[in-house]
Amino acid sequence: MSYSVDVNVLLYASDTASPLHGAAKAFLESRALDTELFCLTWPTLLGYVRIATHPRIFVAPLSHDVAAGNVEALLALPTVRVVAETEDFWNVYRDVTGSLTVRGNLVPDAHLTALLRLHGVDRIYTNDRDFRKFDGIRSVNPFA
Repeated sequence: MSYSVDVNVLLYASDTASPLHGAAKAFLESRALDTELFCLTWPTLLGYVRIATHPRIFVAPLSHDVAAGNVEALLALPTVRVVAETEDFWNVYRDVTGSLTVRGNLVPDAHLTALLRLHGVDRIYTNDRDFRKFDGIRSVNPFA
């Protein structure tokens, strides 16, 4: 079995002003003890760096070095793998989006869902309900 996380989990873990900060930080810290394969994607990791360092989005923006260090700490976990697009990605994306109206903010969620499905990842931890719209991925709210 394998799983992934959405960018919001990473952001809550870094945002000390968030009411979900403690839970998100504890959740990510527990990943070091988990034996399941933890699959991350570059869109998620770079989205984290973009938002965590953005002064108009993040209340207390991180420096690029701190955000990059957080990414590096995740990548150093023994069960972490980065999954990326392959030649079959577009076909999987079209399958993921086939029965839905996908536009705007749903596009990155469809992208992430297609990436995970492409690599056989069946679960994503997220606080975003939009992932429930997609077949083939189980959305789990780690804060519920």
